[in-house]
Amino acid sequence: MTSIQLNSTPVPVEPELGYGQLFGVLWRNRFLMFLGLLGGLGIAGLVTLRQTPTYVSNMQLLIEPTYQGKSRGAKLQDEFTDPDVSIDPATQISLLQSSDLMRKAIVKLNGKYPDLAPQDPNSIFALKQGLSIIQVTSGEKKNSSPTKIFQITYTSDNPFKTQDVLAALQTVYRDYNIDQQKERLKRGLKFIDDQLPNVNGDLQNAEKLLEKFRRDQELIDPKVQAQAKSDQLTKIQADLQGNLSQIRELQSRYAGLQQQLLAQPQQAALMVRLSQSGRYQTLLNEIQKTELSLAQQQLRFKNNTDFVQQVADQRQKQVQLLRTEAQRVLGDRAASASSEGLISGGQLSTLDTSLVNQLIEAQVNLSQAQARYFSLSGAENQLRTELSRYPQLLSAYGQLEPQVELQRQTLQELLKARQDIGLSIAQGGFDWQIVEAPLTGFKTGPNLVRNLLLGAVAGIFLSGLSAFVREAMDDGVHRSEDLQRQTAFPLLGMIPRLYIEGEPSLAMRLPFQKKQTLVPDIGELMRWQPFREAMDLLYQNVLLASRDRPLKSIVLTSALAGEGKSTIALGLALSAARLNRRVLLIDADLRRPSLHRLLNLPNDQGFVNLLTSQETVGLASLMDSDDRSNISIITAGTSPNDPAKLLSSQRMQELMQRFRDRYDLVIVDAPPVLGMVDSMLLASHCDGVLMVGRLDQVTRSDVSKAMESMKQFNVLGVVANAVTESVTSNPEYVAAPAR
Repeated sequence: MTSIQLNSTPVPVEPELGYGQLFGVLWRNRFLMFLGLLGGLGIAGLVTLRQTPTYVSNMQLLIEPTYQGKSRGAKLQDEFTDPDVSIDPATQISLLQSSDLMRKAIVKLNGKYPDLAPQDPNSIFALKQGLSIIQVTSGEKKNSSPTKIFQITYTSDNPFKTQDVLAALQTVYRDYNIDQQKERLKRGLKFIDDQLPNVNGDLQNAEKLLEKFRRDQELIDPKVQAQAKSDQLTKIQADLQGNLSQIRELQSRYAGLQQQLLAQPQQAALMVRLSQSGRYQTLLNEIQKTELSLAQQQLRFKNNTDFVQQVADQRQKQVQLLRTEAQRVLGDRAASASSEGLISGGQLSTLDTSLVNQLIEAQVNLSQAQARYFSLSGAENQLRTELSRYPQLLSAYGQLEPQVELQRQTLQELLKARQDIGLSIAQGGFDWQIVEAPLTGFKTGPNLVRNLLLGAVAGIFLSGLSAFVREAMDDGVHRSEDLQRQTAFPLLGMIPRLYIEGEPSLAMRLPFQKKQTLVPDIGELMRWQPFREAMDLLYQNVLLASRDRPLKSIVLTSALAGEGKSTIALGLALSAARLNRRVLLIDADLRRPSLHRLLNLPNDQGFVNLLTSQETVGLASLMDSDDRSNISIITAGTSPNDPAKLLSSQRMQELMQRFRDRYDLVIVDAPPVLGMVDSMLLASHCDGVLMVGRLDQVTRSDVSKAMESMKQFNVLGVVANAVTESVTSNPEYVAAPAR
């Protein structure tokens, strides 16, 4: 039996196109593939019959230089003697197909083939179109090396014309080779004689230009002089770097000394002069004594007493004498100083005096270093200005000097080549030799087998492409895997399709053939072994899907009508009954009931009557066999006016609770989901929902809409009905008779 994988959480997966799916698409469109194959073969056959026969002839031409001694170290006279001694395949092929040579060949062919005119461009073009020239290679394809042999092939609808055209080309190539060798030798001598006066004149002009440049610029060798200037600039730049370091060091020392003295250099110098004046220092001592006496009197007396005022007046007079002495020593610079500044500024210690001297010395050194910096900067700018003109001078000199050397070397080589040209005048160029003469053309086309194969491949490809386009546009569900992927719920069962007895299930159906129909007898279907096996497997998978909680009632529904949900509901009830379960089967499709027709039961009273009245309706039991002994069936009854109202009533809930208490399993055959609310109402009263989908009938959009409507309920999984593939892994084992 086929195992079913149950997913605890439905997660949609993207379909992966495997080999099985590809084969399935091609098999469903096999008639289209067959028509494509026939069409491709027919078109290929017609095209082959309408094609003009083609004939091919070829000849081989050896092209090699006549001077075999040329190498990379060849002398210059050899280059002038033969500039084309090396074989260039592309050049040789273009030369062999040139219009001039084609015209000469047409002249030779015009007498036998009047349609070829030498002056007609169309004739030349047609001859080129039929001509093919390739270089022959030796060895295997991976390690092949080109040879000196070229294969010339001509294609035409006349086998004799192919040979005549190649024969004419053979004559033209031979004559052209002889003429070109003679012309090349003459051109070698003429080239040297024409070049000598030009090279000599160019040398004289180059020497005059170089001499004029040196005289105008007053330079002998700009390279040497530019290098000397560059070295001098480098030295000055190094001195500048050292000078900048010295300036930064002096500035740092100057700032430190200034911070210690808390005075500018000019101010510090004045303070030193005052400290060196004896009279100024004597007055300062007297003022200090007076200030001491004033402090003592203020301790003893008040400030407005005569004793305190007398000492204060004495200090004021001493300060006036001190200002007079400062003006004598410093001049006008002492006028702006305050009395307190004069008193404190003139009192310098030996250490302060030393710091002042160091500050003045640092200022002097800093001024000298800055003056040297300006001098070096000026020298640097001057050198940069001088060096800025050297790039142009070097460029001009670099053009003039090599030109003189080149012209001298060229003149020497030409003179040497002219001396040796007599020895090599007969050498050079290349020789064209016919290795294989052309033969009568052999037929190459059309190839019927190849065209038929190409037509068959093209037909199959186009029909296959059409099949995949058709499949992509088809919204139908054709396989159980497609149904599972579309719903994203586990596939709990695959119900096989039952064909008419005696009709082979694997026979090819043509488009005009009628569709296969199911056996109308429901009893025969229920006794069909594959169907019973599939229903047993479905029931077991339902139990596994609901193992987390008890399952007492199930709703079977589908997206559309006619998908076989009623038949599957009956089969599921039989499978549960065979396992000694008490089963109640309810036909809850109140709009289009079908169970009473399948089982040939009366439908006067049924589920509708139970819903509309409080009376108990008798239950019809199927007692025909042991399988049916545990089954009770409630038909739908008469059609109500408002089925939705009945299914949503309190009476419906009470009945379902009574049924669950009395039976082990209640199976409800519900109407389709799309277009009505009945299935959703029934699902709200049951423990689980089984969704039935009939292959080749339901569409993906219908399934998606139905699952979207039922996603709020406990959907256990889906059941694929009318499956054509095998639903068991070992059909021979299932069908084997008992022994």
